[in-house]
Amino acid sequence: MPRWESDAQGRLERAALELFEKQGFERTSVAQIARTAGLTERSFYRYFPDKREVLFAGDELQAHLVAQVEAADPDLTPIEALLTALGTADEIFRPREFLLRRVRVIAASPALAERDLIKLADIADALARALERRGIEPGKARFIIDVAVAVSRRATSRWLADPDAALSELVAQTAAELREAVAPPAPTVG
Repeated sequence: MPRWESDAQGRLERAALELFEKQGFERTSVAQIARTAGLTERSFYRYFPDKREVLFAGDELQAHLVAQVEAADPDLTPIEALLTALGTADEIFRPREFLLRRVRVIAASPALAERDLIKLADIADALARALERRGIEPGKARFIIDVAVAVSRRATSRWLADPDAALSELVAQTAAELREAVAPPAPTVG
């Protein structure tokens, strides 16, 4: 296949996911991924440093979230700015079916689960710096990020399970559940 054919990176990602599903991450080689994508092993390394990275490539999500936080209305609280940004992540995500398959493959491989945690930590660090640029003290920024990431993870898992749901609505719903859990409404006096 000619090297100039479009979407080489996407083809490599799809080929890797397919092979990881069929034979497992550990038994899949870079050469197999490249061959399945109709590319060379050398082409693979133009896009990815190793086979773990093939499911985590690109910093589009991180850049998108940071830009959303930085562009957020200054009147929003830090948690509101973060939750609003996280509610727009579906603008970057691939088709839902790809994400569902990716989640299953990552869960089945300790090496991929470790990389997933590292990528999440990188995003959290970038978001903490974005909050700090909004004037939030570093320790408080990290605490807010940790809470927002927990909300986002729960909302995202719900979004993946419900094809009709809007991610932004699920983020808001999950945040409301958290608020109710930590500060339940005062009992009514009757």
